[in-house]
Amino acid sequence: MGRTKNALKILEKVTAESAAVKAGIGEARFNLQVAQMIYDARTKAGLSQRQLADLVGSRQPVIARLEDADYEGHSLTMLQRIADALKQRLEVKFVPAGRPPKRLKTA
Repeated sequence: MGRTKNALKILEKVTAESAAVKAGIGEARFNLQVAQMIYDARTKAGLSQRQLADLVGSRQPVIARLEDADYEGHSLTMLQRIADALKQRLEVKFVPAGRPPKRLKTA
């Protein structure tokens, strides 16, 4: 096999032996997906962070933090409030641990 420039494949090769690193990458991927999901839903609705914050009874910096891929404090309560404000339904489900995560669809 030739050399690859695919960053994900390189990371998989480098981290193949470390369960802790794999877990950290998985957590970071999850946080990124949630942040991106909030951002995409908000922008698709044509709202600013301040406008969404007003709708959910919060402040703009809270929405900015929720849209930050490094933020680790997402709560189901806040996600449900955002879904309600955007007239959407929040879905949460369990999937087998060995199944690779789905790619996030962007707007």
